[in-house]
Amino acid sequence: MEYEIRDISLAPSGEHKIDWVKKNCPLLRNLEAEFSKTRPFEGIRIALSIHLEAKTAYLCHVLAAGGADMYITGSNPLSTQDDVAAALVKSGMKVFAWYDASPEEYMRHIEKVLEHDVNIIIDDGGDLVNTLHNRFPEKIGYVIGGCEETTTGIHRLMAAEKAGTLKFPMVLVNNADCKHLFDNRYGTGQSVWDGINRTTNLIVAGKTVVVSGYGWCGKGVTMRAKGLGARVVVTEVDPIRALEAVMDGFEVMPMSEAAKRGDFFITVSGCAGLIGEKEFRVMKDGAILCNAGHFDVEIDMARLREIAEDSYEQRKNIMAYQIEKGRTLYVLGEGRLVNLACGDGHPAEIMDMSFAIQALSAKYLVEHRGEISEHLIRVPHEVDLEVARRKLAYMGFEIDTLTKEQEDYLNSSDL
Repeated sequence: MEYEIRDISLAPSGEHKIDWVKKNCPLLRNLEAEFSKTRPFEGIRIALSIHLEAKTAYLCHVLAAGGADMYITGSNPLSTQDDVAAALVKSGMKVFAWYDASPEEYMRHIEKVLEHDVNIIIDDGGDLVNTLHNRFPEKIGYVIGGCEETTTGIHRLMAAEKAGTLKFPMVLVNNADCKHLFDNRYGTGQSVWDGINRTTNLIVAGKTVVVSGYGWCGKGVTMRAKGLGARVVVTEVDPIRALEAVMDGFEVMPMSEAAKRGDFFITVSGCAGLIGEKEFRVMKDGAILCNAGHFDVEIDMARLREIAEDSYEQRKNIMAYQIEKGRTLYVLGEGRLVNLACGDGHPAEIMDMSFAIQALSAKYLVEHRGEISEHLIRVPHEVDLEVARRKLAYMGFEIDTLTKEQEDYLNSSDL
């Protein structure tokens, strides 16, 4: 079979979603038109594992317009939209993914993508790259290189490179300015609260929000929480980021203390075990917990299930866990990415930039195949600048340009 999805009859709904994204992604539209003429991916097989919703689907269309043979799966069991997967199959792509996949199904879909001797990998969190190295080492020779979308995935790549196990070049897309400054901050900030608000239908103003992690994603989440009228507490392990949070006007304290005060808890660190039994035991009755980091390890869900006297689904995407003394804690989206498990992910205009960088990075790898010696590659600054210039132009803004005299002044070595 060339696909494994829930229901091909859902395709019309998915096609409408993709069309809406296309209307709001001018950078990708431009690249689609360019690639359809230049065909930079002719004869190239691309494996892609990114949250499988409409924006990702449009990226797949852009790459396919450039000649790529696309093999697609999701990067999270709860973020795949079945109608979007069906629409991609209907357009001729190979898709292996469905919503609410079991761990075994999720891994089978990853493996089905990697069975096809792929040349370029576009990854979100590192599952494709990790599985290829560990389960399909004989296929590594077909790979030209890959691109990584997330902070978590880059951490895994850096660990592999340090251990000497990474076997091909990977472009660190997440580290591009037009990715992390906008996607991680504004995209995560808005989409996390979209997911929380549509799922809980509760007021945020006047509540205490605890955000664990003050990287770019954490900055976005706190910014939006403050805008919604919340009192915000930040927990951190990095003293510089903690100091920045203080200077930005937020309270900073250990999680053991914040656990007693929070009404909403949002983990966004990329690390495991931020909230565990010790914190569960002191939280308020009715506290709401969710995760905005890539993997479902930041809240210790296994331990919460063990110590709960009872659990039940309160409403869609909200599980209730009764702790001793009649207290009930609520977890959104099973502790998985709340903005995708409980929402539609980042806004289209934000992903327009991130996915433009993905497409251009994949093109760079193909154009320089066999020439790249290093394994961890930064997105060229010129690509960042070009994406930003085009985005500004599409938004109707102009900026100044340095004169020749100004360039000479800045480049002068005179003391």
